[in-house]
Amino acid sequence: MRGLTAYLKPYRKFFALAPLFMIFEVFFDLLQPRLAAHIVNFGIVDRDYGVIEQTGFAMLAVALLSLVSGVGCNLFASRASQNFGADIREALFKKVQTFSFENVDAFKSGSLITRMTSDVVQVQNLVQMALQGMVRSPSLLIGSVVMALLMNLRLGLILLGTLVVLVAALVVLIRFSSPIFTAVQAKLDAVNTRIQENLAGIRVVKAFVRTKYETERFREVNGDYTRISIRASRFIALNSPIVTLIMNACLVTVLLYGGDLVSTGSVQAGDLVAFVNYVVQVLSSLIMVSGLLMNVTQANVSANRIREVLAERPRIEDAEPGADDSIPARHVKLENVSFSYSGSADPKERVLRDLDIEASRGDTVAIIGATGSGKSTLVQLIPRLYDVTSGSIRIDGKDIRDLPLIGLRSRIGMILQESFLFTGTIRDNIAFGKPDATQEEIEAAARMAQAHDFIAKLEDGYDTKLGQKGVNLSGGQKQRLSIARALLIKPPILIMDDSTSALDLGTERRLRTALNEIMRHTITFLIAQRISSVIEAQRIIVLDEGQIAGSGTHGQLMASCEVYRDIYRSQYGKQEVPYVGQPTVQSF
Repeated sequence: MRGLTAYLKPYRKFFALAPLFMIFEVFFDLLQPRLAAHIVNFGIVDRDYGVIEQTGFAMLAVALLSLVSGVGCNLFASRASQNFGADIREALFKKVQTFSFENVDAFKSGSLITRMTSDVVQVQNLVQMALQGMVRSPSLLIGSVVMALLMNLRLGLILLGTLVVLVAALVVLIRFSSPIFTAVQAKLDAVNTRIQENLAGIRVVKAFVRTKYETERFREVNGDYTRISIRASRFIALNSPIVTLIMNACLVTVLLYGGDLVSTGSVQAGDLVAFVNYVVQVLSSLIMVSGLLMNVTQANVSANRIREVLAERPRIEDAEPGADDSIPARHVKLENVSFSYSGSADPKERVLRDLDIEASRGDTVAIIGATGSGKSTLVQLIPRLYDVTSGSIRIDGKDIRDLPLIGLRSRIGMILQESFLFTGTIRDNIAFGKPDATQEEIEAAARMAQAHDFIAKLEDGYDTKLGQKGVNLSGGQKQRLSIARALLIKPPILIMDDSTSALDLGTERRLRTALNEIMRHTITFLIAQRISSVIEAQRIIVLDEGQIAGSGTHGQLMASCEVYRDIYRSQYGKQEVPYVGQPTVQSF
């Protein structure tokens, strides 16, 4: 739990009151055996029913006070632990929001989900139990031992010897269980990752009839998790029987020896009854303590995993506070840019090498190339979704690493290759980048993206609820909503990453015409697979294995770039489609 105590401070009042109420409960519980001894010694033995009645009412009152104290402790402990867990979950979520793609890749999304759910529940439950059991069990244990020693020293020494044996046994169990609990959480990560991957790709699994294969893959990780969980459960299961066996042996010894003492008159019968009650209390306390120690071991593993996330530094660091972000974004320049996902300087690992690209407001830079040539990676460097490995990207002469991330990304409208929509209404999804947008602004962006017509035909229009990832829309409809979302913020830099691949040619043509006016006032980076989508661009960059193989207009590339001609022939065959001169309109 070290490193997470800061999240306890806002609830220190509850953390103070819960143990206080528990101490009262323990105090009242420790009184009960004394009162029971009094009934036996002076009520039952002497046949004094007045003593039995008075002491019985006293025991009832003590029991009620113990109940009130226990309820109070549980109330405050629950408030403290639940709020503590909620704050840690929120802190983890905020931290993950600062992560770059490299951070997320390093942890894996399944592991992050486990840490924000299962691991947080572990430490949250520990706090709940600590405020109850960690106070009650040790207090009741120590109190019972002290009371037992005060009643009879010889019988008390038997109890002390038993406690030494028990502590040694628990130390051995905890020492061997700690690495197993670490492995349990790691295997749970693997299960969550496999589930998440399968659910995300469920359509692919069904389309290729790979349900049996995926089931086998899941059975493998699930089997690993089950086996390690069984091993952990064995250690937990050993705990209670070992404690019970040793304490029952102690109880038998106390009864045999205590019975002799009672028969010789050295000990009163009521005192032996009270002593046995204290031994039983010690037994129940030890079972609770041993269980808590196991939970502490588990929670400590979870706390370490939580701290790893909270201590992780984002690979992409924001600019210094107060850094100037007043840039109109009229000019973008990529200078000698190279990139590798590992950050290595080894040329063999670089997916982009020595790129030089320049664009000004009003320019459309189209990027085309074979699959895996680095097109999407290139445009992800501009909003700093990844940082360049070497070289620099400048906007209006300023290195983007010196600009605040919020200021930089607010000037970039990005339409990703995968059209990701959130659960909510169509209006919420279009206004995602500008929550205060008016209905007129939302509709204007939707019209430009050729989405308004199909939205208007829906029963609830812009209030239509979307399922997870927009599952109730077609691919083309999702793409148009993603385009509307980017256009709504009117960005000075627009990045379109193969964002029209699901549109038919007629819709794409209408979209192209609608965007002409906007693209006259933006810097547009366009990734496309189809030659027809980039043929009129002012500048086409051909990427081949991470390097620029050619740059120019369509006509220039047809004359000078073999890679571009190969792409052209793969789409149109050997017969060239007539094309004359420079473009007269900006397009994609």
